[in-house]
Amino acid sequence: MSKDFGLSGDAKAKLLARVGVRAPLVAEPEPEVARPRLPLGRPEVAADLSMMARAGAALGIRDPFFRPHEGVAGATTVIDGRSYDNFVSYNYLGLNGDVRVNEAAKDAVDRYGTSVSASRIVSGERPIHRALEQALADLYRTEDALTLVSGHATNVTVIGHLVGRDDLILHDSLSHNSIVQGALASGAQRLSFPHNDFDELDRMLSARRAQVERALIVVEGHYSMDGDIPDLARLVAVAKRHRAHLMVDEAHSLGVLGPRGHGIFEHAGVDPAHVDIWMGTLSKTLSGCGGYIAASAELIDYLRKSAPGFVYSVGLPPPVAAAALACLEIMRDEPERVAQVQANGAHFLKACKAAGLDTGPSIGAAIVPVMTGSSIVAARAADRLFDLGINVQPIIYPAVPEQAARLRFFISSLHRPEQLDRVATTLADVLADVAKQRVDLAELAGRIAAA
Repeated sequence: MSKDFGLSGDAKAKLLARVGVRAPLVAEPEPEVARPRLPLGRPEVAADLSMMARAGAALGIRDPFFRPHEGVAGATTVIDGRSYDNFVSYNYLGLNGDVRVNEAAKDAVDRYGTSVSASRIVSGERPIHRALEQALADLYRTEDALTLVSGHATNVTVIGHLVGRDDLILHDSLSHNSIVQGALASGAQRLSFPHNDFDELDRMLSARRAQVERALIVVEGHYSMDGDIPDLARLVAVAKRHRAHLMVDEAHSLGVLGPRGHGIFEHAGVDPAHVDIWMGTLSKTLSGCGGYIAASAELIDYLRKSAPGFVYSVGLPPPVAAAALACLEIMRDEPERVAQVQANGAHFLKACKAAGLDTGPSIGAAIVPVMTGSSIVAARAADRLFDLGINVQPIIYPAVPEQAARLRFFISSLHRPEQLDRVATTLADVLADVAKQRVDLAELAGRIAAA
């Protein structure tokens, strides 16, 4: 052992070598670049809305949406002080504004107030709720029924709560957005079959049914865009063959189809027991707002105690429930209203066809589309018709494919044959005139881009 204190020569050399290597300088962090806060909403939706607004401005077409009606909208309506022939309301049996319906709503306000102020499961239950639900159950010949505060939310919460990831939902390709959203919310496998193509539905079920626990088929009883209906008997047969559950959305069927307005099952002569779930809305024939489900007592009890859109929502407002119940009673007592809306729908369909107009697959019940094949033609025609005192909405891209653009007419029992004839004639003249107006699409695209 060396008597010299300190480091050996070799150790000193190694130490000096390490000290000589300077530690790298720590880089100063780059200043953070402020990123703009993006607006909420889906960019593709905002882009579509902006494009439509710019296109309308470039073509000199007024925005046809959100026009305030100044009274009850029936066969006619008043907008900005002017009376119009009205074809944009779901007032199929003309019961919105009926004195008996109004009185029922007023009596309910006097007794219960304007709100039940709680979810029904907590303390919002009122006798008027059960009276309405029993009437709906009686109509569909089911064990029970349930009403909810939103028609759209009824489909979303019920479909989303009945099936899950191990199940399969098959819905018509033209199904309402609420059905699609309910299917997405459920987490189940989702397939859409071509509109009213039950051969393809049968093939799809043959290929997929064995791979899932449960299968739910969802269709509409009366399609709100095309005015056509499904073959319910055929649909029931397909569902039974594949052990699938069947749900029918009656939003536009109730009050419109069948001799008494009981909907697609009455129209088709099919026992309603063959359908597992009847869904509908209170906002059309029943002059209110909200949705309903009619089904077995077991299923209704399950929904009443666990469906999020029911358990966590306030109960139906008493005046709305009372108005809907009054409408059901009047429909029962006055079937001539149902006969009248059916006669009016058939009359308008015939008048449009006689004028050479394309009404698509409509059966002429309460919904008659007039196809234009062009969003520009549809929008221009609606704008021109509005100037002539006819209020009808254009259905244009992206709500429908461009080639399926149309004007959509809702018919009620309040319309009169001479009114329908006059409108059909005017419509044919306007469409013929508008079709002559050529549009330079390249120039229009440039004007939209510059706007």
